[in-house]
Amino acid sequence: MKHTRVWWLVPAAVIIAAAAIAPLFVDTSSGQGDIPYSEPSAQAWLGTDHLGRSILPQLLTGGWRIILIASTIAVLVTALAAMAGTVAALQPRLGAVIERATDAAMLVPPILAIMLVLLSWPSAGTAGLIVVAVLVGTPYSARVFAAAANGVAASGFIDVAVASGERLPYLAVREVLPNLRDTTLTQLGLRFVEAMYLVSTAAFLALPASLGESNWALMVRENSGGVLLNPWAVAAPALALALVAISLSVAVEIIASRRTTP
Repeated sequence: MKHTRVWWLVPAAVIIAAAAIAPLFVDTSSGQGDIPYSEPSAQAWLGTDHLGRSILPQLLTGGWRIILIASTIAVLVTALAAMAGTVAALQPRLGAVIERATDAAMLVPPILAIMLVLLSWPSAGTAGLIVVAVLVGTPYSARVFAAAANGVAASGFIDVAVASGERLPYLAVREVLPNLRDTTLTQLGLRFVEAMYLVSTAAFLALPASLGESNWALMVRENSGGVLLNPWAVAAPALALALVAISLSVAVEIIASRRTTP
């Protein structure tokens, strides 16, 4: 089982590492000025895009912003949801308020919220995208953490800590959260996959423009007109996005299955 989990993480790890390192070494002007949508050759291994640029350098450097922003969103959502869910389990009255607030927030489709904010306030840029994604992504995850924390909050050692005079922050951080490691890991992986979807959709729509002139989602959009001339111009960035999301999603599912596997 351990080896299976490792192998599923390999595609995502390789792509993420390449996306992080490539901008330091890859010259994105390579092949610029060639024939648009030319087929793969020795000079351009994946052919050229709509501007006659080599696809490979654009592919190698086009993922780091999306991955970085998605990682930031995933970490923030998981951290906020973990605290909200834990507090809701420890304080039922406050938990009822959190539950009502999350129910209301879950009614807003994430993509619609992102479009409304970034189209109304384009100057919000990447920061606006992160804030909206965190706000719409936290409620559902908080419900998951609350359900997982309920069992821990009802255990005897929490009663002992309360009787000893420990306050809510200590109970949440020192007593409950350390017992939610599996839930935290699973949610972190799932929130990253969801964030990749949201950020990629925003990048495809060029919202915000600060995601860069050449990212995987924008490559799919801009090169879709020449997909019959050079399919790699669209297939390569789409495959990179899919491999990161799918490999992480399957790895998270396998890790989560440990809790039900004897």
